[in-house]
Parts: sequence; structure tokens; C-alpha cells
Amino acid sequence: MEQRLATIIGNSVRAARQRLELTQADVAERVGIATEVYGRLERGHMLPSVRTLRKLCLVLNCSSDVLLGMAGVGVEGGAPALAEDPPEYRERPEVRRLLRTVRKLDAPRLRLLGQVAHALEN
Repeated sequence: MEQRLATIIGNSVRAARQRLELTQADVAERVGIATEVYGRLERGHMLPSVRTLRKLCLVLNCSSDVLLGMAGVGVEGGAPALAEDPPEYRERPEVRRLLRTVRKLDAPRLRLLGQVAHALEN
């Protein structure tokens, strides 16, 4: 999900930058980040901090919804390109609670839980 969001933001900032006829160096300077960092962001290799995202919105004169791919503006066909929710968001609440607990277990306890779950299947 993070990679897909980074790609969406990268494509959005590139389109906004080109619309304003700015170079990567122009935007980087105005936002206060290194040109190389801005280039990585635009290529979808990293996510901006919240502070940097806010500055990008101001410099590129567009809303955060546009940069995050949550608005139809500037998106091909007018349909938003939303990042997908992680699969666990679609699970029942009791399954999500169980997953949160399981993620905290050390290896031996995780193996034991796996054996219990396997026994419950039968």
C-alpha cells in the first residue's frame, strides 16, 4: 500500500509541477528539500512527511486530496485513483483484534498458536 501511495503522490506532484511549468529544482527549493529528494519523491520512491506534503500543496497550488489521489481533478477519466485499504481493514472487528494481538507474539508463542489453530480446523 505504501508503494502504491508513493506512486500516486509522485505522479500527482509531477503533473502539478509540469502544469505550473516548474523544474524539479524550482519545487525543491520552494519546499525546502534537496532536489535529489524531490526527484525520489516524484518517481514514487518515497513518501513525503506531512509537513512536506503541506508545503507541496502550497507550492503546487493544489489540495492534498489531489496529491493523495483522492480527487478526480487531474486524474485520467475523472475517476479518483485511491490507494486500497489493507486487507485487514476489511476483516471483522474480532479478527482485527486477534491480528493485533498475534503480531505482538514472539516466535515460540506464534508457533504454539499456529498449532492450536491447526487443531481447531479439524
